[in-house]
Formats: sequence, C-alpha cells, structure tokens
Amino acid sequence: MNTVQALPGAFPLHENKDFISESEWVIFKLLCRSSDSWPDNTPDELSHITGKQVSPERCDMLIRTVEISHLSGLGTWISRLLAEIGLSADDIRHGDASEIMHAVNAKAGYPICNEATIHALSNLQRQWKGDTIS
Repeated sequence: MNTVQALPGAFPLHENKDFISESEWVIFKLLCRSSDSWPDNTPDELSHITGKQVSPERCDMLIRTVEISHLSGLGTWISRLLAEIGLSADDIRHGDASEIMHAVNAKAGYPICNEATIHALSNLQRQWKGDTIS
C-alpha cells in the first residue's frame, strides 16, 4: 500500500488519465481486452491480436505504461510519460529518481517535474524496496 503523501508543488504521481486514443480504446474494447491483460502478451503478439491496427512499437509503450502504473503510488498519467521516454517498471524501481524526472522534463520540453516530484519518487522507490521513508 502506498504511504507516500504528495508534496505541495509535486506532479500528481498518483493521478490517472486516459493514455490511449479513442480508436485504440474501440479496438481493445471490441477484442474484450482490458488494459490489465496487455502485459500477458509481447508487443508483437498484442499488435497481431489487433490485426496490426496498433503497431508493435505502440503496443510496447502501452504495455510498459500498464506495468509502470501497477507500481504502488503511480497513476497512468506519469506512467505514460515514463513509458514515452522508454523506461520500464524495473527502470523506475531501480533508477535514479532525479535522472528519471529530468528525462521526463527533457521529453516534455519544459519542467513538469520539480524537486518535490523527485523527492516523492525517491520516497516511493524506498517504499517499494521496503526501506523506511524519511
């Protein structure tokens, strides 16, 4: 369970937002595939299931978004941004929080993640490892 509290001025790491297009939503809805089931397949398999209507590269990003969002304290909004810069759930668990958030800012082209966000992610990482949070 997430015990990290959001700090004033931090990016809302816990927030969920839509991360697929309407056309993708329709495809997966017609296939009766919830987003939680996407990591059960490789990107190539998932693309094939969609009749190649969703590319393997896009399926890879969608799968990583879902996997990252399963980390306690992270919602789909930040998970999508993290997947867009090529990170996996393991990268988020074990990477340097400052480097991760600076990469998000570089991809966005402006600072959406600040020191409070870095601190919040660092606390989440310690929590995932079972360490005491200060």
